[in-house]
Amino acid sequence: MNARPHALCAIVGFDGSPEASAVIDVGAELFPRAHAWMTYMWSPPFASETLRRRLWAGTGGVDDFVDAIEREGEREAARIARVGVTLAKAVGWDAEPLVRRIYGGEGLEFAQLAEKYDPDLVLLGSRGLGGTSAALGSVSDVAAHYTPRPVLVAPHPMLLDEYEALAAGPVLVGWDGSEGAEAAFTTAVRLFPGRDVLAVRVEQAGVAEQGAREVVTVPASHRHGRSAHAVAEALAGAARARGAALLVVGSQGRSMVREMLLGSVTMGTLHLAHRPVMIVPRRDPTST
Repeated sequence: MNARPHALCAIVGFDGSPEASAVIDVGAELFPRAHAWMTYMWSPPFASETLRRRLWAGTGGVDDFVDAIEREGEREAARIARVGVTLAKAVGWDAEPLVRRIYGGEGLEFAQLAEKYDPDLVLLGSRGLGGTSAALGSVSDVAAHYTPRPVLVAPHPMLLDEYEALAAGPVLVGWDGSEGAEAAFTTAVRLFPGRDVLAVRVEQAGVAEQGAREVVTVPASHRHGRSAHAVAEALAGAARARGAALLVVGSQGRSMVREMLLGSVTMGTLHLAHRPVMIVPRRDPTST
């Protein structure tokens, strides 16, 4: 159970960047009055080169220098997290800081925090994502594949019509009749009560409709044939055409590392859609 069952709870990545601030705006439109753990992760040595030189000049040895770096890093990390809390409270969230010292692997750390705090979802920015320049292996990519809770990735920047769709636009769910698609649809209905939730299947030759869902079919791009890229491109196009608030796609979970590296439908959608994308694990415990 969530720590605060009366309100949606989210772990929100915040590092003080414009992308992180945009995440708060997006999240507030999608989940008003949520409880948020504003999460900042820092890695020693945290301080700038200028500050490190000042600290070195004022200490008597390596051990004292390391201790000073730790103190300054913790102080600055706490300050950044407090900024996130202030911004979150300004948009109506009930927020508290969550600071973690790590030595790399931020994406996996978010997955571990999701196990510990049991939120409804993890909300992250998409720095480094978008278009052909996207770099697989980013924090968002890794968190999406390993976190046992839904991960919502908010893009930056968003156009005005994309942002305006957040308030009341429909929720589009990628549909192929699989267990992962069913989990994604059920989770979308649960997290977005009162919104239209629409299942969208990309038309592929030889694929029969499965299940009892009412499904809208859209054609795949001839340019990319029946590849994962074509499916992701078609889903992103459907979201644009319908003014969707966000796209929801299922993930096959922790065994899909090879698919992630080669370019799956899930990762393709994350990189091609210029609007929030939520990745739902196949067996989200709160979706039943």
